[in-house]
Amino acid sequence: MNNRHIQNIVLAALFLAIGLVLPFFTGGMLLGRMLLPMHIPVLLCGIMLGSRYGFLVGGLLPIARFLMVQHPAFVLPGLPMVFELAVYGALIGFLYHKLPKTIPNLFISLFAAMIAGRIIWALAMTIIAGVSDIPFSFEIFISDAFINATTGIILQIVLIPTLIIALRKAGWRTYGEQHTR
Repeated sequence: MNNRHIQNIVLAALFLAIGLVLPFFTGGMLLGRMLLPMHIPVLLCGIMLGSRYGFLVGGLLPIARFLMVQHPAFVLPGLPMVFELAVYGALIGFLYHKLPKTIPNLFISLFAAMIAGRIIWALAMTIIAGVSDIPFSFEIFISDAFINATTGIILQIVLIPTLIIALRKAGWRTYGEQHTR
């Protein structure tokens, strides 16, 4: 195992730890759940470490958080969130790695991941609703995935590019780039 691989594992563990802890800081706030605190480290992980690590951290985070603090509840919202966050991490990592490293492409990668993750969440919710008595409709999808999440969506659109730009200026490079740190 080379040093780069070990560094990636450590950084993935750091993103996982941030995702486990961040909801504790936002949970007491009025808009805490609406800030989508577990999404941020998953998106950053996908950009910084690539689709494989983004997928793993995104898929493991809701499971690990449930096992540690029984929140989010595993079936709802936890199980659909496993798929949603895995797609966020994988897709943003894949697109950001494949596209030229420009600010517009960073936003394209972010928006595509956010939309695809919400679609996957809706598919998981549809399956769960189909085999249970849990209600789910297009109106619930729009409400939960977009209207109730507006604060978190805005936070992600502002915070993720800002952090990536700052890290790049500080000399950090994302997956597949030459590292100077």
